Amino acid sequence: MKISALVPPGVGAEFFTKSFKGQIMRKNFRTYDLAIEFYHRTTALKLPRHLKDQLDRAASSIVLNIAEGDGRGSKADRKRFFTIAFGSLRESQAILDLNNAKDNELALLADKLAAHLYRLNQNAS
Repeated sequence: MKISALVPPGVGAEFFTKSFKGQIMRKNFRTYDLAIEFYHRTTALKLPRHLKDQLDRAASSIVLNIAEGDGRGSKADRKRFFTIAFGSLRESQAILDLNNAKDNELALLADKLAAHLYRLNQNAS
């Protein structure tokens, strides 16, 4: 099935792509891409089990809430999910602080993701 048949009326199919499981995702959604990268980088870290489990949940929550917020129709719904994603990012950063993580690249990625989430949140208002 062609993507153009699956996207909402009035929306150009060039803004969408099929994921590997056939679901439709927006192209060029940098915040989502950054969140995926952050998730993969954090899952590779070696941490005490209790922190590792919490970090995995928080980092996946960022990605999932961005995706769900992007799929919502109202600005209030999008803002709520983007706010939750931002909170999960801050939780992830706190876990990294607790473990004295010295990965500067990961810290820069988290800061960039925070800036993107902040802008998404502002634009959803």
